[in-house]
Amino acid sequence: MIADSSVINETFLTALLEQAAPSGFERRAADVWLAEAATFARTSEDHYGNVYAELGPEDAPAVILTGHLDEIGLMVSHVNDQGFVHVMNLGGWDPQVLVGQRIRLLAPGGDVIGVIGKKAVHVMDDDDKRKASKLEDLWIDLGLDAADVKERVPVGTVGVIEQPTLRVGTKIVSRALDNRVGAFIVLEALRALKGPDLKHRVVAVGTSQEEIGSFGSKLATHRVDPIAGVAVDVTHETSQPGVKPEKYGVAPFGSGANLSVGAMTSPTIFRQMQAAAKKDAIPYTLSANPRYTYTDADTMVLSRSGVPSAVVSVPNRYMHSPNEMVDARDVRACIDLIAAWIRELEAEPDFTRRS
Repeated sequence: MIADSSVINETFLTALLEQAAPSGFERRAADVWLAEAATFARTSEDHYGNVYAELGPEDAPAVILTGHLDEIGLMVSHVNDQGFVHVMNLGGWDPQVLVGQRIRLLAPGGDVIGVIGKKAVHVMDDDDKRKASKLEDLWIDLGLDAADVKERVPVGTVGVIEQPTLRVGTKIVSRALDNRVGAFIVLEALRALKGPDLKHRVVAVGTSQEEIGSFGSKLATHRVDPIAGVAVDVTHETSQPGVKPEKYGVAPFGSGANLSVGAMTSPTIFRQMQAAAKKDAIPYTLSANPRYTYTDADTMVLSRSGVPSAVVSVPNRYMHSPNEMVDARDVRACIDLIAAWIRELEAEPDFTRRS
């Protein structure tokens, strides 16, 4: 039975989004994810930061569902003699979105909040005003004296933007939706499958380090050794200004789950998902990815002897910013589609590529 199109487990999603968990430092988000998973599934974790939840017969063929827990962040590279903190990218930043933001640094002795500093417009010359901000021209100001900063914030300390989560109508606004919403979806899809009739061992994974190379997915897929997989991520919502449908397809808010069509993804799983969506009247759109998908699927498909895989995405505005935005209706559609596909999957499916 398909749930109301705008109803999701928002308490759990908000708890995930509120955790500071940049690439390689996913512990806080992982703990929230594991605690929720433990209420209905078997759970485990590995040394690399991946967390696992599974249902179904333990000796059955496995299907893996991945959504990455990490978010883009910053890493301290230097503290100068005035106590200003300089940082490097931890993931793919546009420095323009950092200007004027507050930053939470995960310092060893406890979190520290600071602000991104930049030369004020009043003291800029005309050339400065015309230039885009570069990360090396920005700094973090903690409002402390230099000795305190150097003692509390060693090189290698990581941080994230400090922003609250908002609900506006059916929209959810937050940093880290890319891709904590994917980690949320795979666990909620697993929850929807709970019952005595599950034929496969289904393993949901909150993966680590996607934003710097999908390294967690590579390790997790090797460990699970699945017969098939689904990576859940975000895609560009296409009704916003500047997003060309000729390149990104048509995936506006409220259009449902977005399915990737491409050379690396499995055409068989793609057709199965289309059939499941049509059977259960789940809305979906398509996007073309002729080479890489730039998701966890890119390492999943190459694991061991190759894992037939699909990519299911949530339309997202303002990606890699403090104010990413998704629609709860699309999140719901992704959950429902993945669960519907697995319910229809044969006990011994054939994923051979056929035209």
